[in-house]
Amino acid sequence: MDPEHLVEALRGTMDPILREAAERQLNEGHTQVNFVSTLLRVTMSDQLDLPVRQAGVIYLKNMITQHWSDGEVSATEPPVNNIPDEDRQFIRDSIVEAIIHSPERIRVQLTTCIHHMIKHDYPGKWTAIVDKIGFYLQSDNSAGWLGILLCLYQLVKNYEYKKPEERQPLVAAMHIFMPMLKDRFIQLLPDHSSDSVLIQKQIFKILYALFQYNLPLELINRQNLTEWMEILKAVVDRDVPPETMQVDEDERPELPWWKCKKWALHILARLFERYGSPGNTTKEYGEFAELFLKEYAVPAQQVLLKVLYQYKEKQYVAPRVLQQTLNYINQGIAHALTWKNLKPHIQGIIQDVVFPLMCYTDSDEELWQEDPYEYIRMKFDVFEDFISPTTAAQTLLFTACNKRKEVLQKTMGYCYQILTDPASDPRKKDGALHMIGSLAEILLKKKIYKDQMEFMLQNHVFPLFRNELGYMRARACWVLHYFCEVKFKSDQNLQTALELTRLCLINDNEMPVKVEAAIALQVLISNQEKAKEYIVPFIRPVMQALLHIVRETENDDLTNVIQKMICEYSEEVTPIAVEMTQHLAMTFNQVIQTGP
Repeated sequence: MDPEHLVEALRGTMDPILREAAERQLNEGHTQVNFVSTLLRVTMSDQLDLPVRQAGVIYLKNMITQHWSDGEVSATEPPVNNIPDEDRQFIRDSIVEAIIHSPERIRVQLTTCIHHMIKHDYPGKWTAIVDKIGFYLQSDNSAGWLGILLCLYQLVKNYEYKKPEERQPLVAAMHIFMPMLKDRFIQLLPDHSSDSVLIQKQIFKILYALFQYNLPLELINRQNLTEWMEILKAVVDRDVPPETMQVDEDERPELPWWKCKKWALHILARLFERYGSPGNTTKEYGEFAELFLKEYAVPAQQVLLKVLYQYKEKQYVAPRVLQQTLNYINQGIAHALTWKNLKPHIQGIIQDVVFPLMCYTDSDEELWQEDPYEYIRMKFDVFEDFISPTTAAQTLLFTACNKRKEVLQKTMGYCYQILTDPASDPRKKDGALHMIGSLAEILLKKKIYKDQMEFMLQNHVFPLFRNELGYMRARACWVLHYFCEVKFKSDQNLQTALELTRLCLINDNEMPVKVEAAIALQVLISNQEKAKEYIVPFIRPVMQALLHIVRETENDDLTNVIQKMICEYSEEVTPIAVEMTQHLAMTFNQVIQTGP
C-alpha cells in the first residue's frame, strides 16, 4: 500500500462512517511487503498531523506486539499474518531514530514496540541495537539523550526479572554503557533544568531495573560504586527549585525534581536492604555487604537525615521521597555502625516525623467526608501500604522499638503523656493510639507492658466509643483489633469490649467505623475464649450488619470476617442461612453489574 492510501485509511479509522471500510483496507494490506515499513514512515513524518501519526503508531504497535514473534507458532500451523523479513529489517534499522525524534505521545507507543522487538530479537538477530545505543549515548546532541535512554531502559526491562545466568547479554551491554551513563550524569548534575533532570531520572530508572533483583558484581568496583554513591547523595541533597512550590501540592510529586529524588532513594534503599546489609544477604553478596556498610551506609544516612529534618521543619517533601527515606533509615537500625550514627536522632524522628505521619490528617478528613467508601478502600489497600509514608513510619517505629530497648520505653512515655493530657488534640490522641496499636505485638510479649494493656484499654480506648468524632471511634475499634490477644483479668472488661464493638457495628452511622468494628469483633471472638458465647444471642443482627456492610463496601477483608464468623457459629447461623445466601447472591450480582 502506498503512503497516500495508507494515510487515507488511517484518517478513515477516525471517522465513524468510514471506519469499517478503512479497517478492512488496513487488515488486507498488513501482510504485504513494505506495509509495516510505510506505517513507521507515516508515524515518523513531521508533515502529517498528530492524530494520523497516532493512529499509525497504534496500528504499528498492535502489529508488532501480535506478530513479531515468528518462532512461536506450532509446527503444524503456518505463521498467521506474519511481518515480512524486509520490513523487520527496516523497523530494526529505523525504530531507534523514530523514538529519538518523536513527540511524547508517539514515543510512548514506540517504546512498547522496541520492548517486544528486543524480547524476541536480542541478542540473536539484533546485536546492532547495542552499537546504536552506544552511538547516541556518546553523541553531543543532547536532543537525542532522553529517547536513547528510553531504548536502553527497554533493553534492561527485558532482563529485569531473569535469573543471573540468563542476564549475560545484558551484562555484556552494560559493561559498555555503565561508564557512559555515569559520565553523562556527572555532566548533567550542575544543570537543574526540567529537561536535564528528566534525563537524570531516566538514568536512575535504568539502574534500578538493572539492580532490583540481581546486582551484577562484575559491573561494580570500589571506584565506580563511590562515584555512583556520590551522584545519588548529591541528587537527594540538592534543593528543589523554589518555583515548584507554586504548583498544587497534589501535583508536586509528578515534577521531575521530586521524581528524580524518588528514584535516587529507591536505588539507595534497595542497595542497602538487598545487597548492603551483612547477615541479611545471600552468600554471593557477603563481601559487597561488608564494603557497603563500612564505607557508604553512614554517609548516605547523613544525607537522608537531612530529608527528615526538612519534613520536621514543615518543608514540603514528596510522599514517596519520604517513604523511601524512612525505608533506608529503618534498614540502618539493626546494624551497630549505622545505629551509632542514628541513635542521637531516633527520638526526634519518632516524635517529629513518625508521630505526625500516624495522626489523622486534613486529607483523611476530607476523604472521609467526601467519599467514605474511597476512604475505606484506601485504608485497606495493600498496594497503598506499599507506597505509603505512614506504613514506612509504622515499620520504622516497630523495628526501633523491637531492636533497641531504650526506644520502646521513651516512645510509650511520649504516647502516655498525650493520652493522659485532657487538653490533647483528638488527632494527637489518634496518633498516639495508632503508635501503641502498631507496637501491640511487642507490648504483649513484655511483662512490664503486658499487664498494663487492659488498664490502657479501659481508661483510654473504651471511652472513645462514645466520642462524637467518627475517626476516634474507628481508632478505638482498630486498637481493640490489634490488642485482641490481651489476657483480660476482668470478664467485665472483655464484655465491655465486645458490647462496644457490637454496638458500633450495628448502630454507628459512619461506614468506616462499622468496617473497623466488624474486623475488631471477629478477631476478639476468634482470640478470646469467653467472647464466643457472649455474642451468641446477638448473632442474627451481627451477621445481618456484616452482610449489609459487605454489600455496601465490597471489601475483601470483610468477606474473610463473614467466613470466619460462619465457622465460629455454624450452628447459630443455620436458621438464617437462606437469608444470608440471598444477601450474598445480591452482593455477587451487584459486583458483576458494577464491574471491576
